[in-house]
Amino acid sequence: QVQLVESGGGLVQAGGSLRLSCAASGRTFSTSGVGWFRQAPGKEREFVVVMSWNGDNTYYADSVKGRFTISRDYDENTVYLQMNSLKPEDTALYYCAATSRWNTSPVVTKSSWYTYWGQGTQVTVSS
Repeated sequence: QVQLVESGGGLVQAGGSLRLSCAASGRTFSTSGVGWFRQAPGKEREFVVVMSWNGDNTYYADSVKGRFTISRDYDENTVYLQMNSLKPEDTALYYCAATSRWNTSPVVTKSSWYTYWGQGTQVTVSS
């Protein structure tokens, strides 16, 4: 089992920045990939960015490319999502997810590929 705990969400004005954190614990050595997904009210959960656990492969959704950056602290087993130039349409509940299997896009951009999920952290961007 892998446990994921997100933090760092909040309320920010359009154009601002936030950094989300996802602390992983448990059987993290079995993790092959990690990612961020988001879900806005009344919408389906959507892919934001995913990364292989060794950092060799990263895939971003077109809507966040150039604005969001995923990174990992190997010592702390923590994954970060730096979000810049935030827009009101980025408002959503952001989830961290992990998988013990890796593949290529678009397979690893599907939420169904991920076994472990955090509880989510709310990001609200005001206009």
